[in-house]
Amino acid sequence: MTPPFTNPRDLPPQEDDAFDAAETPAETEAELSEAAVEAPQTPESVKRGVDVIKKHWRHAPNGPGVYRMIAENGEVLYVGKAKNVRKRVASYTRLAGHVNRIARMISATATMVFISVETETDALLLEANLIKQLKPRFNVLMRDDKSFPYILIAKDHTAPQILKHRGARVRKGDYFGPFASVWAVNRALNALERAFLLRSCAQSFYDNRTRPCLLYQIKRCSGPCTGEISMEDYAELVREARDFLSGKSRAVREQLAREMTDASERLEFERAARLRDRISALSAIQGAQGINPRSVEEADVFAIAKDAGRFCIEAFFFRAYQNWGNRSYYPRADATLSEPEVLDAFLAQFYQEHPSARCVFLSHPIEDSALLEEALTARLGRRVEVLAPQRGEKRELVDHALQNARQALGRKLAEDASQQRLLAALGQAFGLTAAPRRIEVYDNSHIGGAQAIGAMIVAGSVGFMKAHYRTFNIRSADIAPGDDFGMMREVLTRRFARLAKEGEKDQNSDAFPSKPDLILIDGGRGQFEVAREVLRGLDVEGVAVASIAKGADRNAGRETFFIEGREPFRLPPHDPALYFVQRLRDEAHRFAIGTHRARRKKEFTKNPLDEIAGVGPARKRALLLAFGSAKAVSKAALSDLEKVPGVNKATARLVYDHFQRE
Repeated sequence: MTPPFTNPRDLPPQEDDAFDAAETPAETEAELSEAAVEAPQTPESVKRGVDVIKKHWRHAPNGPGVYRMIAENGEVLYVGKAKNVRKRVASYTRLAGHVNRIARMISATATMVFISVETETDALLLEANLIKQLKPRFNVLMRDDKSFPYILIAKDHTAPQILKHRGARVRKGDYFGPFASVWAVNRALNALERAFLLRSCAQSFYDNRTRPCLLYQIKRCSGPCTGEISMEDYAELVREARDFLSGKSRAVREQLAREMTDASERLEFERAARLRDRISALSAIQGAQGINPRSVEEADVFAIAKDAGRFCIEAFFFRAYQNWGNRSYYPRADATLSEPEVLDAFLAQFYQEHPSARCVFLSHPIEDSALLEEALTARLGRRVEVLAPQRGEKRELVDHALQNARQALGRKLAEDASQQRLLAALGQAFGLTAAPRRIEVYDNSHIGGAQAIGAMIVAGSVGFMKAHYRTFNIRSADIAPGDDFGMMREVLTRRFARLAKEGEKDQNSDAFPSKPDLILIDGGRGQFEVAREVLRGLDVEGVAVASIAKGADRNAGRETFFIEGREPFRLPPHDPALYFVQRLRDEAHRFAIGTHRARRKKEFTKNPLDEIAGVGPARKRALLLAFGSAKAVSKAALSDLEKVPGVNKATARLVYDHFQRE
């Protein structure tokens, strides 16, 4: 189990007098002196870094643990683990022989912090935790850590529900997965509903049905809500679905085939037709899975490809002898690292968030495979095998993943090269000194000033950076309804005031900057002048501002651009930079409209009972069932509220007082 630890940013640097240097072994001191022989052309910055590391090395634990190398400004540069931390740290005290990445890391080191643990496995888990939390510049970083979707068959109701699930497993039931994408889960759910007729509706919908819904009519639900099927027969459907998702697909299909034959012999042709449709749905599920292994019931397959200093890791997930999809990862790693080193660091971070299969197949052997096996076995509660297979079907699965990794990396490199050309073309078209690294595009959305929001999208060298998108609820009471200039002023003021307060955090030239090089405003000269005024008022420098005015009749291709120091201009109709700007503007418009509609929909469905603290979904449902509507609840007497099942006197008084105040 991972030991508890505090945030490393909150820990003070270790001082020399906090340790007893007399405990340092003499033979290790000799090794340190031998390693510290100065090279003839060692940079001064590396010498300073080595001196810092020597000072802290004397206090490093002589056993398993984790160490952090920290810069002068408090930034954690690197998190590492070792079976013997003192010996590992001693390797950084050489003045020569380091690759450029390690030399830069040593040069920037101002202090070090150590954590001792009981075992090397604990060190592996703690290292992965710290890397995920701190995102050190010199570590391999897993860029995409979103959770995977699962299929859940709930067990908290007499008529279990089948549904898509993502996140913590807090609901009682059977979880099947992971699936590589939501699209794969939705496709599987659609087929499973047709094959097993399990309900997918929410509990409140189920409880209030008086007649079957549309899903029953189109033969995607058996209708347990209105008694169209007995609970015993529905339980049998649930059992068949669990068996199918657990890998017993052949037995389920054979059973259905026998029942269809029996129904035909008894001249029950309608029932036979329903069973035939269910068998067809099962065939569709299995046929759509792609490559399905014959001898591997459950495995995670990882293959890594490297090209042009970039890495791609392709992950395939096999469960119940079926391929449940794949996902591509592009970790941030130094180009000098090898494929096994990157794969080793990636897996430790990956399995911090996701449960493992019984087998983990790799395209390259990794150094910490035994440690990873031990950690995953302890977490899963059963033996987990981590290996790089060399022959047989297991190797075929790895080769298939490796082929996909190479193809995905090739596509990614081509897309990034195209994006770089577009950024360069845009910088040239707008007269910038260099291609912009970060572009921010702003747009507003509202209806007559109602539910007004501002939206910001971000684009960079890898395309749209959706993790950096932001929305702004317009809060100022001084803005008149429909005042686009006032809305834009509030959005830009809040964005750049916060940026100035946080400061420029990205000291690493390779990191994606937090400050934009170019901001694009969807609007004409008025919005352009507002943006310039805001940036001048906040003393923001180094940010170019451009505004995009729609052309005559709002035709694409006739846009007019406003930029400081130039007269308004247009780009040639077939200029790639023009198409790029149109894409940026359309994405900002899509994001703004989508966010506005979601907020408007939430307002439409808002219930006055939602505003009462202490009234949760169960009590809200009880009140609505008792009185029929929120309006009727607001007019109810206190004595009537107290009679509602599930509502105690304190809650009744809370509801009554809330509406009386209004």
